[in-house]
Amino acid sequence: MAKTQLNVRVDEATAETARRRALQRGISVNRYIEELVRRDAGEVGHTFVDAAADFMKQYEAVFAEEFGREREGHRPS
Repeated sequence: MAKTQLNVRVDEATAETARRRALQRGISVNRYIEELVRRDAGEVGHTFVDAAADFMKQYEAVFAEEFGREREGHRPS
C-alpha cells in the first residue's frame, strides 16, 4: 500500500502522550497514530456494541424489574 504524508498539529501535551504511548508499545509514533485511526474507523462501532451488550447483561435484572412493570401497565412507586 502506498503511503501518503499527513501533517497534523497538536499541542505539546498531546504530542508527548503519543510519543510515550508509542514507546510503551515499541512502535513508531507514525504507526501508533495509524493504528488509532484504523481502530477508530473500524472497531469503534463494534466496541460500543460490545460494551452496551455487557452493560445490559450486567443490569438486565434491574431493567426487567424497573421497566417490566411499566409494560404490564404499572407505574413505579
